[in-house]
Amino acid sequence: MTTPQLPLSLRTPPDQQFDAFHGQPDVRDAVRAGARGASGDWLYLAGPAGSGKTHLLLAACAEATAAGRRAAYLPLPAFAGRLEQALSAQEGAALVCLDGLEAIAGQAADEVALFHFHNRARASGAGVMYAARAQPAALGLGLPDLATRLGQCVRLALAPLDDAGRREVLRQRGARRGLDLDDAVLDYLLRRVDRDLGSLTRLLERIDRASLAAQRRVTIPFLRTLLQDAAN
Repeated sequence: MTTPQLPLSLRTPPDQQFDAFHGQPDVRDAVRAGARGASGDWLYLAGPAGSGKTHLLLAACAEATAAGRRAAYLPLPAFAGRLEQALSAQEGAALVCLDGLEAIAGQAADEVALFHFHNRARASGAGVMYAARAQPAALGLGLPDLATRLGQCVRLALAPLDDAGRREVLRQRGARRGLDLDDAVLDYLLRRVDRDLGSLTRLLERIDRASLAAQRRVTIPFLRTLLQDAAN
């Protein structure tokens, strides 16, 4: 099995770097310090979908690698049911970022594998960052000792961006793609599509491709046609 490790410095797009993160600067700065090895804290990021957890973990891996530290990012939904093998491949990493802990809740073998990995990583002096949609006590873990270990991390709560924050993210991500998104276009997008950043970013990529293919500016009529075509 091939386990994702970094090369993430080569794969992480500009949208997923620290400088592109909008929201809670205290959380961003804590994650960045951990990525650089400037802090020995283990972090646990909790927040709903679209609050920036994956963004921060990918940015942490890219930053750690740029600093010469071996780092790995594991999306746990992709490894549910076979987590022990995936974790064993990360022995010796300076930083391991584990995303989507809720995917293994109730999976006895995976919980045991994570518990032992956690203890080994502590003993070796590695850094670990966790991310989940809920705090440890609310994950529904069947292994109480694992919930206890996770609860000992520094816990950082993330909240979704408000409309002003989403607007600014879209404007900046559009600008990086050479798209000029005026206020009317941004209002139209935020009224008519899913508001989580993942959905908005995927839509922005579609808009970018379509505008390049059509050699057209991004206007409301252009967006209306694009969204109607996607719905048909």
